[in-house]
Amino acid sequence: MPARFRYGVSTATPDRAASRGSVSGTESTNITARLRVLRPDSIRVLILVLAALATLLPSFATTWISYVENKRSLAGKAKQELLSASVQTARELDLWLKERRYELRVFASSYEVTENVARLPQGSDRAELSVSRRRLTDYLRSVRDRFDDYSDIRILDSEGRLVAAGAGPAEAVTLPTDWQAQVRSQELVVGKAYWDEAGSAPEMVIAVPIRTSGERILGLMTATVDLRALTDTLRRFEPGRAGEVSLLTEEGSPVISSGDAAAALTMPRYDAELVRAYAADDREPSEFLNAAGEQVVGHMRRVPGLDWVVAAEIPAAEVYAELAQLRNSALLIAAVTLLLAGGLGYVLGLLIVRPLDRLTKAAAKVAGGNLEVDLPTARGEIGYLTEVFKNMVVRLRASRQELERVSVTDALTGLSNRRRMTEVLRNEVLRSQRLKHTFAVLMTDVDHFKLYNDTHGHPAGDELLKQLATILREETRDVDLVARYGGEEFLVLLPETKARKAADVAERVRRRLEALPAPAGHVTLSIGIAEFPLHGDNGEKLIDVADAALYEAKRSGRNRVIVAGAPVRAVRG
Repeated sequence: MPARFRYGVSTATPDRAASRGSVSGTESTNITARLRVLRPDSIRVLILVLAALATLLPSFATTWISYVENKRSLAGKAKQELLSASVQTARELDLWLKERRYELRVFASSYEVTENVARLPQGSDRAELSVSRRRLTDYLRSVRDRFDDYSDIRILDSEGRLVAAGAGPAEAVTLPTDWQAQVRSQELVVGKAYWDEAGSAPEMVIAVPIRTSGERILGLMTATVDLRALTDTLRRFEPGRAGEVSLLTEEGSPVISSGDAAAALTMPRYDAELVRAYAADDREPSEFLNAAGEQVVGHMRRVPGLDWVVAAEIPAAEVYAELAQLRNSALLIAAVTLLLAGGLGYVLGLLIVRPLDRLTKAAAKVAGGNLEVDLPTARGEIGYLTEVFKNMVVRLRASRQELERVSVTDALTGLSNRRRMTEVLRNEVLRSQRLKHTFAVLMTDVDHFKLYNDTHGHPAGDELLKQLATILREETRDVDLVARYGGEEFLVLLPETKARKAADVAERVRRRLEALPAPAGHVTLSIGIAEFPLHGDNGEKLIDVADAALYEAKRSGRNRVIVAGAPVRAVRG
């Protein structure tokens, strides 16, 4: 829509109005003749181009900004969910390992285990050894029957040789090569995850030492743990609708997945460098290709105590599904808007020439002094008709600016007046409420000003007020507002300032005025201070509190600064 100027007052003199009124004659005819010479197609083309640009540029700019911001928002939400999933899963797995270690320690410290294992090297005959082994086997079987997480529990001697087994054939247990070092350092042996011979379940061997009461190591109690029990744990923390949580080795080999425990056996390996990078460094979630080559937003985290890495991922298509819908909708809206704007522009192009005659007559009226008309400002053919208004626009703008300045300025001191102060204070309250910030208000009053005026005359009083206004301006910042509140009272607004800091400013002002040789004698100043929101949550309340503090200063002997609610301080020399 073209901008319009409306003028309600005629500023043309009679002679000038008469000269401009002649436009309705010769000049009006010349303008009409010029418009008839021009091809109307140029106007239609210009309107179509402007309509297209006015539609496409904001639409594409808004769509792009919305696209980028929504993508950032969706990615941030997904990354936060992934970070939470990986961290909580790693924590749960750490707790799971600690529970297994605690259970094995309880089993290994059983009297049935320690006593029978201690008898084995001292057995005098086969019968005694057979009894000890049988009792250990029975105990292990009873434990295994009560705890489904263990597919087998076995006892080894201090050299790692099999002593007793709770189930299955009496085969040797495969321990890590550094199992003895693990026992000494952390009282726990953790083997690597592997798949059983049937390829149906992932398993892992963990072991704890069996000790005598004197803390001598008699052997090891090992447990083969069925890792399928962890599937439910992983599923609890699945991110998104189609997200997945997997356990990987540091080489990128899958151990188990929240999708299907058995499916992990056939899952391709993750990129080993990517897994090691996440395991070595606590990275932020990011986009990468998963083992299947799909684009995902994911995060990985090392599991404490285990050589495992938790991988949580959400398909990128799911993360940005809303973004695709938003993009398609925005493009559709832009296309429809462009068609409508193009059609409207074409119609306007056809009709624009006819209103030119009316515009010419309106220009003649304005030149004759009648400013109660609306005319569009434009370029090209129609813009020629607005040239008669340029001087008038300049003068009216200057007049308006001067009127606005006068309406908010105190004539004597050049400071802001009470009207301006009220407006700025209201806006500062809103801003500080929104940003949770504070500001201070100073209310000042010249002590015994009426007596000073009566004694030395109003000119001296006016000069004193001017000097005080100068001091206030010099002792405050550019962002502060100094206003004459009325008579000898001045108000200072200090944004982002607490009452204590405002008291320092007020004290400087008080000292300067006290030390200033006034035109007709020595004068002092009383100042009251209030802080937002401590002393009030609106401008009127703050002014009332500051005014009350000001009069407290008056009652306390004048020539002092009082902060609302603070004890009265003596005047500092």
